[in-house]
Amino acid sequence: MKEYQAIGNPTSGSIRFNTDSNKLEIYNGNQWWEIDSTSPEVQTGGTRGVLGGDSPSPRTRIDFFNMSTTGGSEDFGDLTQGRSTMSGSSSRTRGIFLGGQTPGSTNVIDFITISSKGDAQDFGDHIYNGAFSATWSNGTRLVKAGGEAPSPAYTHLDIEFVTIASASDGIDFGNLTEKRRRAMSIGSPTRMLVCGGYSSPASKSVIDYITMSTQGNGADFGDLSSARHTGGGSSNAVTGFVSSDSDVDRITIATLGSALDNGADLTSTRTSFGSTSSKTRAVFCGGYSPASPYPGSNVMDYQQFASDGNFIDFGDLASNMQNNAGISNGHGGLG
Repeated sequence: MKEYQAIGNPTSGSIRFNTDSNKLEIYNGNQWWEIDSTSPEVQTGGTRGVLGGDSPSPRTRIDFFNMSTTGGSEDFGDLTQGRSTMSGSSSRTRGIFLGGQTPGSTNVIDFITISSKGDAQDFGDHIYNGAFSATWSNGTRLVKAGGEAPSPAYTHLDIEFVTIASASDGIDFGNLTEKRRRAMSIGSPTRMLVCGGYSSPASKSVIDYITMSTQGNGADFGDLSSARHTGGGSSNAVTGFVSSDSDVDRITIATLGSALDNGADLTSTRTSFGSTSSKTRAVFCGGYSPASPYPGSNVMDYQQFASDGNFIDFGDLASNMQNNAGISNGHGGLG
């Protein structure tokens, strides 16, 4: 592709039309990126949520559902190997599942094409072997932060990234402000928030933020309303929900500050659930609760990002799940 110098120096957010590719491009402060003009409504009849992995017996099963309606999940295909406690995120077209336990830790990265059902394929390997990492994507780059290697037990602060469109191994990005595993993640096209987590001997309330287009260390954003870990996070480009157990924190992504507990609750008390999001709603899927111990829960609940109310029943998973990773083709990192 030929590069034509703009008049003067372009600022971050500048838009141009590339006459070689016939595509609109946006400048992120370092280089020009092609603007994705697809939509989940055209691709999949609405935003599609996809869930992968399970425990205590790691499974290959992948489920999907339409986030624009309500109802249960259906079979999508299989991972390249059975595992649990993965992390994942996606562009509008491609979903990525990283790491997890088999039950030993693994550095495998799988990818799927979200619009078509089928089995996952090998993408590459990530650097920092482990599970329970926080992940986010701006559609071009997927960033993975923190996590644990279960044997021997190890918590790390490393951040790495992959470029979603090209299958490859992870690349070092930087470090979190402190070691954490089992953190929750939300974000926008420009910013990833790593919320809470655990590092022996205690749960954490700290929120880090990461600028997606650059490489570097996380910085302090604020705090959750209480220390928590092993939950889920969902957001559009403006607002995020973070939950573990039943309480839900609300976070405004663009401004630094602490989360707000506005009194909203999930439909049931649980942890270790898969979280997905569209531009308008969050859906939390499965999980572990004292009321439904191993092998997990089939509960799906949702809430509109514009609402301060409690979550509402969405439907049921095709089978019980916990420690599953959730992705979608319409989350807040895609604008």
